[in-house]
Amino acid sequence: MALIPLVEPSRNETLAELEKKGKRENHFFRMMAHKPEVLKNFAPLYAAIVGPGATDRRTKELVYLTASLTNECPYCTAVHKASAKKAGVTDEEIRALETEQYQDFSEADRAAIQYARELTESASGVETGDALFRYFNDEQIVEITLVTAMANFTNRFNNGLRVEPEQ
Repeated sequence: MALIPLVEPSRNETLAELEKKGKRENHFFRMMAHKPEVLKNFAPLYAAIVGPGATDRRTKELVYLTASLTNECPYCTAVHKASAKKAGVTDEEIRALETEQYQDFSEADRAAIQYARELTESASGVETGDALFRYFNDEQIVEITLVTAMANFTNRFNNGLRVEPEQ
């Protein structure tokens, strides 16, 4: 159960619009709605980071899911398992991420996954970052880093406030 009650859409216009647009209840947004100005500005930032860009959607989902699994975030793991499947990540690949069995991923995927895991585990020094330069350009590396950082933000928010996945 969430640490504090979720906000009802009838009490926050931005929340109501986001849920209408997403066509579903969203516990993350309902919790963030306790800070209406943050919710209003968060949605476009999130979209700019995880949305279309120089890095393909599949890679972004592998990175987001890796961070969420590393942080043991039930909410983000549930959400990003579903979105990863929509981006072409297979059930077998999801199980491989869960068990840290990366050998069957491409070298580029492994570089992104290992970078996300290492950056999530320790923000002070990432040794695997150099491997990214073999497969990704500067803009893509920035995007991969932003996705990892966003995942860590949402993981900590959801874990800290015990936000549970929707049914």
